[in-house]
Amino acid sequence: MSENTRVVKAAGVVGAATLLSRILGFIRDAVIAWFFGAGFSSDAFIAAFRIPNLLRRLFAEGSLSSAFIPVFTQYIVRRGQSEAFHLARSAFRLLSVILILVTIGGIFLSPWIVKLVAPGFVADKYSLTVTLTRLMLPYIFFIGLVALCMGILNVLGHFAAPALAPVLLNISIIGSVLIICPSLPVPAVGLAVGVLIGGVLQLAIQLPVLWRKGFRFWEKAKLLHPGLRQVGTLIPPVILGGAVYQINIVIGTILGSLLAEGSVTYLYFADRLVQFPLGVFAIAAATAVLPSLSRQAASEDFEALKNTFDHALKFVFFISIPAMVGLIVLREPIVTLLFQRGEFDAQATRLTAEALLYYSLGLWAFSAVRIVAAAFFAMQDTRTPVKMAGLSILANVILGVVLMKPLDHSGLALATSLSSILNLGLLVRALQNKLGSLGWRSIGRSFGRTLVSSISMGAAVWAVGLKIIPVQDPTLTGLLGGVAGCVIIGICTYAGASYILKSPELDVVLTEVRKGIGWK
Repeated sequence: MSENTRVVKAAGVVGAATLLSRILGFIRDAVIAWFFGAGFSSDAFIAAFRIPNLLRRLFAEGSLSSAFIPVFTQYIVRRGQSEAFHLARSAFRLLSVILILVTIGGIFLSPWIVKLVAPGFVADKYSLTVTLTRLMLPYIFFIGLVALCMGILNVLGHFAAPALAPVLLNISIIGSVLIICPSLPVPAVGLAVGVLIGGVLQLAIQLPVLWRKGFRFWEKAKLLHPGLRQVGTLIPPVILGGAVYQINIVIGTILGSLLAEGSVTYLYFADRLVQFPLGVFAIAAATAVLPSLSRQAASEDFEALKNTFDHALKFVFFISIPAMVGLIVLREPIVTLLFQRGEFDAQATRLTAEALLYYSLGLWAFSAVRIVAAAFFAMQDTRTPVKMAGLSILANVILGVVLMKPLDHSGLALATSLSSILNLGLLVRALQNKLGSLGWRSIGRSFGRTLVSSISMGAAVWAVGLKIIPVQDPTLTGLLGGVAGCVIIGICTYAGASYILKSPELDVVLTEVRKGIGWK
């Protein structure tokens, strides 16, 4: 099996599992919006959840694995699986100790952490946020170990269990809203309990798979394996270099807490919608491509590495650009369908849709950064992504402060998009300098075909599709049917335009779909 085929297959597995997780995530958010609305309790929970959720995204969606996978792969390629497992056992034990200390320290420092994350919260809102933060911080322990398990399994060719883990978190939170929250004097505490239960379940699903792969936690291993120094050197810069988007989202939360009540919630729900295609496609592709790039880097086959990189970047553009256009065109109907019920009213829908517009403008850049950063991490070059990340974060802060005055919370979303585009441009230029020609002419042609097809899709949905969505007194079934109809029209138009323009990426996608359903 070629590396490109391996990447596409792995991305399909991760993407399918992530799709299920994102669907449940939307149900989770819809249930939270229905029960809490956009105000005191939802702002407090979302601000508190930003801390463990940021670490989930840093660890489980890339950074810890991005530091561990290249070193673990290098040990497998050069020293064999036995020594690689020795490294993994040492990493598991040392990481457990570190995570326990971090959790205890975080619980103690929660009042100061909340002041940093949500400086605009005062009195009861501040106190509730501190309480929820303390309750949810042990989640960090579980999700850190989940991330390490994910790295081990991905290198061994297994992607399903790690990708399915977030499904259990969403189910736990949904259950907490429906069962635990109504019975508590402070309902938001039930959400924190649901997060903790989800963390335990996410770790539990990994362990049987590791057993089947021959990995035994209790076998002999040094507490400080020599390879851990290499991993430890990579982790801090990888976290900063690979998680610029997440850090910028936190900055948006900090600045959003200084705006009108509900601003943090509007940004959160808009970000959740952007996270759907970002998680299903971009993060899935980056997760799938990193082991392949790491094998090629460990073997010093840089021509093959460039070929795999080109293939992955084209694939991500082929998916993320039409997703961007679709979210822009259908932003308000989608928000209405998913969230407008109970305490979440039409005004909240409009303001969330505004934030979604500006987040969506950067979706293609958010996605591409994942692939470009993976190429640097595979080569164990963390210095370059860190430099570019620093510039991007600084730009986000400056743009956020400037744009939040005229555009309110939407200005913070736009600042995140613009800073991510800057980060992508800087990374691409640095990678070109490092590896030489990366086939940008071919990538540019692919990008152009994808953009034309996406614009055609957007025009068709705008001209035809939106007419089938009920605007006056919309019902749930009417909205669901209308949005589904728009999606079908969009997919057919995009596929037709891609076929006319002879996009090779369309053939790759269709081939894998046919294999997946048993067609020859």
